[in-house]
Amino acid sequence: MKSVYDYVVGELSRGYLLERDEAMLSEKQRRVVTFMKTPRELEKLMLFGFLICLDAFLFILTFLPIRVLLSLSHSLYRFSRCRQRWIETCDLCDIFRVSILLLCIVCMGYVDTSAVYHIVRAQSVIKLYVIYNMLEIFDRLLASIGQDTLDSLFWSAVDVEGKEGGEGRKPRDYLGAAFYYIVATGYVLIHTVVLLFQTVTLNVAVNSHSKALLTIMVSNNFVELKGSVFKKFERSNLFQMSCSDIRERFHYVVLLGLVSVRNLAQFNWDPSYLHEVAPVLLLVLVSEVFVDWTKHAFITKFNDISPDVYQEYRSILAKDLASSQHQQAKSDHSDLVSRRMGFIPLPLICLVNCHSSLGDLLRKMSSSLLGVSLQVWRTLSQSFSFPGSREAALVATIYLW
Repeated sequence: MKSVYDYVVGELSRGYLLERDEAMLSEKQRRVVTFMKTPRELEKLMLFGFLICLDAFLFILTFLPIRVLLSLSHSLYRFSRCRQRWIETCDLCDIFRVSILLLCIVCMGYVDTSAVYHIVRAQSVIKLYVIYNMLEIFDRLLASIGQDTLDSLFWSAVDVEGKEGGEGRKPRDYLGAAFYYIVATGYVLIHTVVLLFQTVTLNVAVNSHSKALLTIMVSNNFVELKGSVFKKFERSNLFQMSCSDIRERFHYVVLLGLVSVRNLAQFNWDPSYLHEVAPVLLLVLVSEVFVDWTKHAFITKFNDISPDVYQEYRSILAKDLASSQHQQAKSDHSDLVSRRMGFIPLPLICLVNCHSSLGDLLRKMSSSLLGVSLQVWRTLSQSFSFPGSREAALVATIYLW
């Protein structure tokens, strides 16, 4: 038996050879490096995806209206030349998209955001927390079904125009297009309302004297870790999650931007107010970024996925964007972004217009145009005396309106 002295000396002088576990220790070292590299590679993907979403968002606001005006002028020219195919399918899809956007903007112009704000503010903290979680779930569900609805509408445009080599148009094709148009309009309107309540709830949390609601909302981001980190992920599943995180971050930036602009407008654009609201908004955004870093770092560590996979994801998004720029592309690049990331810009653009004067302007213009159209109809119906003149005048008035 060893004495106490021998035991102490042995413990103080005992050594061990790490070289015997070289393979295991090298693997652990590689996992640590992977864990540390993942946030950097993730942010590269996030930045690239964020810019793609911004490009699709700005495309709807800038180039799409110009494209619609050009397509309408070309269609009128072809119609005057009595051509059988006077409008292209892609032009009809653009017209559908813009008309849905304008119709939803006019409808949302009747919503009093101040009244919505006071209704939401009157609720208790627990109610607002539950409401905000429900709105996030509805937002994701609507985003998943939204592009399918729009794609169905765009495919109905092919039926209206007649497929190449097909039998031409049928009355049921027009009914199908009208049905999908109503469904798509209802989807955009409902999704806009959900985003509006999200923005108002976030605004209430920012302006609340007690930051209990804001603290709960920030801590709610960390609950996402529990449902994601300890699950098995393949590369395809991780790509879907990354695209969802890109869309979610873009939404957060837009919503926080609307909240800050809304509050600055109430304080007559006083820059000093930014010192009060900026830390709160940054806290929400930084917590979202930190949760994304932690989530992806542990997922790649537990599932033995290299951080280089995010470079492959960037390549996939770049190929989608490049293929949509071809002259004979299969789809518009905003539709490709929507299908890949689940990002649909139409409800978000309607939300932005709700917080500006554009919705009121369009609503006033529509009322004025309706009054002018009725006056034109009366004038035209009184000017002609041949049979069917009133019907022709009504059709002409509706077309002008």
